[in-house]
Amino acid sequence: MGNFLAGKVVAVTGAGRGIGRAVALSAAAEGAKVVVGDHGVGIAGGDPTGEVAEAVVKEIQSAGGDAVAVTDDISTMDGGRRLVDTALARYGRIDGAVCVAGILRERMLFNMSEEEWDPVIATHLKGTFTVFRAASAVMRRQGCGTLIGFTSGNHQGSVAQANYSAAKGGIISLVRSAALGLHKYGITANAVAPVARTRMSANVPMELKEIGEPEDVAALVTYLLSDKAVAAGGERITGQVYTVAGPKIAVWAQPRELRAGYADGPWTPQRIADFLPGTVGTDPMPMLDRLDAMARAAAAKERPNARP
Repeated sequence: MGNFLAGKVVAVTGAGRGIGRAVALSAAAEGAKVVVGDHGVGIAGGDPTGEVAEAVVKEIQSAGGDAVAVTDDISTMDGGRRLVDTALARYGRIDGAVCVAGILRERMLFNMSEEEWDPVIATHLKGTFTVFRAASAVMRRQGCGTLIGFTSGNHQGSVAQANYSAAKGGIISLVRSAALGLHKYGITANAVAPVARTRMSANVPMELKEIGEPEDVAALVTYLLSDKAVAAGGERITGQVYTVAGPKIAVWAQPRELRAGYADGPWTPQRIADFLPGTVGTDPMPMLDRLDAMARAAAAKERPNARP
């Protein structure tokens, strides 16, 4: 057992499998008491079971740690609150909330149904909100705490995952809003965009050149939950989006204007047509260059990122 998180109480959603499980195990191994949250659904969001959360609790306890399972659906306000209330009832506080839970329902945008859109947004984006909402209220009273949301490189856009991409982009904005709004209360908020071999990444129809294991992601999350998560200037790290992919850790840019131009007088459509292409221009989409390779891999039903 380590002591990176000694004395802390950490709640993790999606903690029954994959990255969430690795985060729960890592936090416990570094001394945290862990609330293992998992509704126990399949990758598409069906057939819930409490067994997966209970299994992780047993792993933690067998290793000498302290954990408790919560199997509520965190896409509901009651579910998010139950996760936090369990931490308070069992351990008396909550120091970290990590929202990993997610599902996939893939479909091209023009064919996507409401039943394919709503549950994905609810699990990823609303599920992060419900936990952040409940945890931040307690952390505000404590005067400290850490919120961590899980996003994806697909926040840039995805061919057949408009629902997932929209949710992941929303999580980044939620995290940055939390960082701004909660800073004065001693609360930090960050996001992690992992690239690791999981149930979800196995279905990505292109080879991910940089990819690691769930344990790589867990190490970064454990660091961000700790008191050692400070920037070079000594301030606590907050409002950041980090990617971890095996040996690589990267930080994403903050949103900012790329290029601007100004007109003398009012805009008209023709004036914009004459002005915009050469002066303001565009910012290329790197993903567009990868579409052909993705389409070929999808057609061949290749799984280049499945576990070896």
